[in-house]
Amino acid sequence: MTNTNGERRSRTAGGVLVAATVAAGLMAGTFYVFACAVMPALARSDDRVYVDVMRDVNDVIENPVFLLGFMGALVLAGLAGWQSRGRPGRWWIWAGAAAYALAFLVTVAGNVPLNDALARPGDPAALRERFEDPWVAWNVVRAALSTAATACLAAGLATRHRPPRPAPMPPHRAAASHGTPHDPGH
Repeated sequence: MTNTNGERRSRTAGGVLVAATVAAGLMAGTFYVFACAVMPALARSDDRVYVDVMRDVNDVIENPVFLLGFMGALVLAGLAGWQSRGRPGRWWIWAGAAAYALAFLVTVAGNVPLNDALARPGDPAALRERFEDPWVAWNVVRAALSTAATACLAAGLATRHRPPRPAPMPPHRAAASHGTPHDPGH
């Protein structure tokens, strides 16, 4: 049995969608761990420790593995959306791509500038005061958006092979197709 180009494209599109879903899930998990464990634990520390640890985290997180997931989720979700045009589940996929794009923008416009400000020299108490609450809030937003993206992409994955629903018949045609029972005795 040979594969047609359409079957091969469908399999490739499915692989891209799986990869986008996994990458978005990894990012959602990363942001979730910060929200549930890392930041609450750091909140217990003094200002100097808080600033030093966050600076260290910001230094080490900029690595190829993290960036592959962070950038990969964005690119793969967009590609999955483009590949899904005209297919069942496409609106879920586009919703997932949009949610992840928003999470990406929150990170770039919200968290990264705060990280950059924290990296500058200054009094630890003043640095923490300007950093902690807004960074935690933006992190919760991106965690929620990444989680929503993962759920939407997974829904798109679950529905992509469903046959399309037939278009509903106009009411006048539906009545005509059923007709009226005919009683030959009358």
